[in-house]
Amino acid sequence: MLPQTAKVLVVDDMSTMRKLIKKSLSELGYTNVVEAVDGEDAFTKITDALKTNAPVAMVLSDWNMPKMKGIDLLIKVRGTNGTKALPFILLTAESEKDQVAVAVKAGVSEYLLKPFTKDQLAEKIKGATARKAA
Repeated sequence: MLPQTAKVLVVDDMSTMRKLIKKSLSELGYTNVVEAVDGEDAFTKITDALKTNAPVAMVLSDWNMPKMKGIDLLIKVRGTNGTKALPFILLTAESEKDQVAVAVKAGVSEYLLKPFTKDQLAEKIKGATARKAA
């Protein structure tokens, strides 16, 4: 499982959704949560954090966002040295099998449908970190 002090990046263009995700993470004990408003903002925060002693340890990203979608952020993360194995959970209201297949092919760690419960989020975090360790 991810250490509760690990830096978790929440990426969503809707501030209400970021707040809900942060609340769930807080209830799960995570204390170091950073927000990004879209994929471009997120990638900047991920790469900037790589240069510090506090890199991002997990990404929870919405799929549909302006500027850079979550799937494009995932592809960029997987193609960048230092972030290739970063646990990455895509959050979406879309449950179409085609999208799931695209996400799996791109290397998503876990896929979580909105709306979700705190317990479902905890399971996905556990799954995503187990894959990184494997």
